[in-house]
Amino acid sequence: MTADTNRLDEAAVGAFGPGRLLAAEPMTARMLPGLKLPARAWRISYTSTTVTGAPTQVTGTVLVPNTPWRGPGSRPLVGYAVGTQGLASTVAAASWQLRFGLEYESVFLRAALNRGWALAVTDYPGLGSPGLHPYVMGRALGPAVLDSMRAARRLPGADLDPDGPLGIYGYSEGGNAAGWALQLQPTYAPDLELAGGAVGSAPADMLDMVKFLDGTPAAFLLFYGVLGIEAAYPELNVLQHLNPQGRVLAALFRRTHIAAAGLLGVGAGLLVPTRVSTYCHRLPFEVPEVKARLLENRLGGIAPAAPVLVAGGTAEQVIPYPQAVRLAEEWKALGADVTMRTLKGREHIGGAMAFAGPAMRFLSERLTEQADAPALQRGA
Repeated sequence: MTADTNRLDEAAVGAFGPGRLLAAEPMTARMLPGLKLPARAWRISYTSTTVTGAPTQVTGTVLVPNTPWRGPGSRPLVGYAVGTQGLASTVAAASWQLRFGLEYESVFLRAALNRGWALAVTDYPGLGSPGLHPYVMGRALGPAVLDSMRAARRLPGADLDPDGPLGIYGYSEGGNAAGWALQLQPTYAPDLELAGGAVGSAPADMLDMVKFLDGTPAAFLLFYGVLGIEAAYPELNVLQHLNPQGRVLAALFRRTHIAAAGLLGVGAGLLVPTRVSTYCHRLPFEVPEVKARLLENRLGGIAPAAPVLVAGGTAEQVIPYPQAVRLAEEWKALGADVTMRTLKGREHIGGAMAFAGPAMRFLSERLTEQADAPALQRGA
């Protein structure tokens, strides 16, 4: 694989800049098989950037509620970052799953649509578009979220106000993507003035994740992590550090949806070791060049300009709860407006359910404040 696998010709994409709408196709988005979401939907293709700033193409979905907006100002647009979908190029794309009613976050999408929000749901690079998915590499995922919002505003049929209120929501890998979008927005997308963001159980520190997951039933996610590094930084040739057994498993996981990966990973864990060292000549995460790239993609260290809700579950078995606490503290220390919410007794899936209500209420308040701001200014 070359370093240009995830990229398009500069003449085809780079000249148009990030967030350009390349194509849009009306589609039916389903909450479950046979049950439509209450929204008009389009599958879109748009321009974004890779971890190194090169032009790339990404796909996604734009959802606009069927009912008229009845709140203050214009209809809000929320960049909705989905959690881990998998690595398979087609079936792990959220737009593909929404077409067939298989997207596991559709219940949360419906809750957001019921609030009257339009949604821009990126597929992420490498899912539904050329190349491989740079799993939890935030410097690629954050731009994909922001550029999906730019593209949604440029979609004629969506009728979105180019100056309307904006928010960002994400949990798990989506929390990583949402967090990076919030961090990068002031410099990468100053045209998108965000009202607020909600970041739930974000894998903020991959090196810490290795220590937390190694030897557990969720250790299969570390194969996803290795493949994410390979996709983002092919020049590192990270797969060279895997032994033959490790390469076989990596090739297998590369073709999975997260549901299949979970069954495979947990099931295989009953028969084969879950220690990363079993599958490596050398631990990839300990290679200096690899560690340097992971540190570059560590969430935190850049203050979001918008208010943010950060949350994590105390019984997490996938994303260490202390990562959420540390992320909130780091952002606060940098001067960001951060609210920390502890999801007591919640593990990863239960945490997603517990996060949704408070996160959407937080966003609703921020979006209303932003919508009211112009009127308040005029009255001053």
